[in-house]
Amino acid sequence: MSGWRDGRIGRVLPDVLLWAVLAAPVAYARLTPPYEPYVAVLLLGSLLLLAAAVAVGRRAPLVSVVLVLAGSADGNFVFALLAFAYLAGRRGARTAPAVVLFAVVAAAGTVLHLAVLGTGMATWFLLSCVLLGAGVFPWLVGRYNRQRHELVVAGWEHAEALEREQRGAAERVRLRERARIAQDMHDTLGHELSLIALRAAALELADDLPPAHRAAAGELRASVAGATERLHRIIGVLREAADPVATRPAGADLVELVDGAREAGMAVTLRVAPDAAGLPAVTGRTVHRVVREALTNAARYAPGAAVTVTVNGGPGRFRVRVVNATPPEGPLPGPPSHGSGLVALAERVRLTGGEFTAGPTGAGGFAVDAHLPTDAHLPTDLPVDVRAPGGGAAGGPAAEPSRADPAGGPSTGPGERMRAAQRGARRSLLVALAAPPAVALALSLVYYPLATAGAELDRPTFERMRSGTPRAELAGLPRRQVEAPADAPPAAAGTSCEYYTDGNFPLARPVWRLCFADGRLVDKERYDR
Repeated sequence: MSGWRDGRIGRVLPDVLLWAVLAAPVAYARLTPPYEPYVAVLLLGSLLLLAAAVAVGRRAPLVSVVLVLAGSADGNFVFALLAFAYLAGRRGARTAPAVVLFAVVAAAGTVLHLAVLGTGMATWFLLSCVLLGAGVFPWLVGRYNRQRHELVVAGWEHAEALEREQRGAAERVRLRERARIAQDMHDTLGHELSLIALRAAALELADDLPPAHRAAAGELRASVAGATERLHRIIGVLREAADPVATRPAGADLVELVDGAREAGMAVTLRVAPDAAGLPAVTGRTVHRVVREALTNAARYAPGAAVTVTVNGGPGRFRVRVVNATPPEGPLPGPPSHGSGLVALAERVRLTGGEFTAGPTGAGGFAVDAHLPTDAHLPTDLPVDVRAPGGGAAGGPAAEPSRADPAGGPSTGPGERMRAAQRGARRSLLVALAAPPAVALALSLVYYPLATAGAELDRPTFERMRSGTPRAELAGLPRRQVEAPADAPPAAAGTSCEYYTDGNFPLARPVWRLCFADGRLVDKERYDR
């Protein structure tokens, strides 16, 4: 509970600080004279709008950008636009929604200012530059930072994958060497021992051999047979690194396994029939693994349930059965479909020539049943993931699970993900640096001809103009004017003033001011503010 509270505070506190920082310039402008009508209502609405943008900023970052744009009639919201545009790029996983949003805002703003409000090209150009500099550019920077973070994460994943691959390669080399040694022993020593046993048997059956020598040949044959059996066990150890050969009877291993389960709190009953006391090596290891896996599943999925382990022998076969009752705390769940323990166990039993079943019992419990032949043996070409439990290479690390592409494409490894992150980060940096100047240049190329066409007045023409000259007689006077600056001084009574540009790029701002009274030029000046 304390951790949850600390985590919630850790998320809320930065949001509160962000709201306070963004609300400060808005509140200062509203509370500084001269006061606007309904200043309290406007201030409260602005603060609530900022609070709503902060509240949805983590779950829907583009919505917070829209909310801030809705309050952009107040010029101090430009600071909030900077912050939320950056956070939208940093938090958003996709690019297309943001591109669509900025395109819609630009189109709607163009229609609103040029067609509805009639604010003119100059105002449209300035607002477009504000959207570009305070909205698009911060979003691109946030996008780049997100890509850079993903690149760092992909780099760590790649390093971890390389480390796992190196460990796996070393383990595979070790396993190949063990398999090679086992194969050499099988091909050379096994063959020679078989020939020795064959010759000893021939001597034992020879009629012309004295009884003492015949007995010695029989002892030699028995010794060779025992050596051959020990050699097979050694080969099994080399081929199954995770399954060391047992130095005690299999029954003793089962007793130790059951005792360990009892010490852990399980109620386990072990029943080993007398005819199952002498389990062969491979069969004993398989029985041990069946019991171990069954006890593990019972402890996990049926805690507190009584478990019975039964091992019986028979003509040419052994049977091991592990049954757990219904758990006292509730119904026993079915076998886990996502696990691989029982699947691998069934494959192991099948490869030894046995039969394996596992499933719920009629009484609500669960039973694991395996029938194994007395001469069970593992094939020499048994796959690594069956010979070694856990799916890895004989005790080594398991292979890394494949990761599907979120878009549904084929899985990619950490190296490919890191290269993709590098490409994404480079693209984001290039776009962040190149896109705003490119778009600003495009806007200038659109705005500048429209703003200067027919409104450009050069300096020589301005210098030749004389006061008192009728307006109709002024040579070189442009056919249209540019918009008057917002801070232009008011014209004197009975006069009207016109503004023209000298063609300065890219703003085409007003430079020349001509004032007329009764149709005659009464004043001219260079307007430079």
